[in-house]
Amino acid sequence: MTPKNEGALDVLQGALETLGFDCHRLVFDGDGSAPVDNLYARLGNDTPNFCFAGHTDVVPVGEGWTVDPFAAEVLNGRLFGRGAADMKGAIAAFVAAVARMLKRDNKLPGSISLLITGDEEGDAINGTKKVLSWLSSRSEKLDACLVGEPTNPTKLGEMIKIGRRGSLTAKLTTFGTQGHVAYPEKASNPIHNFSSPLAELSKLRWEDDTGKFQDSVLQISNLNSGTGATNVIPGSLELSL
Repeated sequence: MTPKNEGALDVLQGALETLGFDCHRLVFDGDGSAPVDNLYARLGNDTPNFCFAGHTDVVPVGEGWTVDPFAAEVLNGRLFGRGAADMKGAIAAFVAAVARMLKRDNKLPGSISLLITGDEEGDAINGTKKVLSWLSSRSEKLDACLVGEPTNPTKLGEMIKIGRRGSLTAKLTTFGTQGHVAYPEKASNPIHNFSSPLAELSKLRWEDDTGKFQDSVLQISNLNSGTGATNVIPGSLELSL
């Protein structure tokens, strides 16, 4: 899970070096975020430089698994595991495609590179952006880039996205007055007070005027309040959106 890669980049680097890639492990830290291990690998020196971009980190496991989420089990012809779709499967496809191409014809009309970060699902501070700055300092340019994020609604190969909508993350804290549940008139419950604004926030929608993406909506991802005691009215409410 972000920002730990648990050896995933080691496996990837080994596979790429076997194919002749020149690999660079880039660890960036600072800016209030945890250190992140990144990998940039390039095959060839000529232009254009076509880059496969992706990430090895994953979100927390969550609930409802019937298999070990990190065992990569194959059931009925399908691979199950955290990150199989988002997006270690795509990284494996990158490597397999390059290996197949080199087996057929090892004369590249340019270069192929991979930019793989361990910080896509988290703060995204010490990952791709800093790798790009490192490339710029070397006067190295990516002429085209294919990101392996899953974008197919129903079946593999259904569509390729030509961009992304972008995202905005915020944390909001609203305050009340802590008190005992037996005397609500002496307290101010932030959960009750914010219930109506919360409902209104959930209705926000930004229409896409390009015809290429779905509309953007606001989603509440975390909601925290209370002391854990059942007889205390909380003094504050925190939410992530």
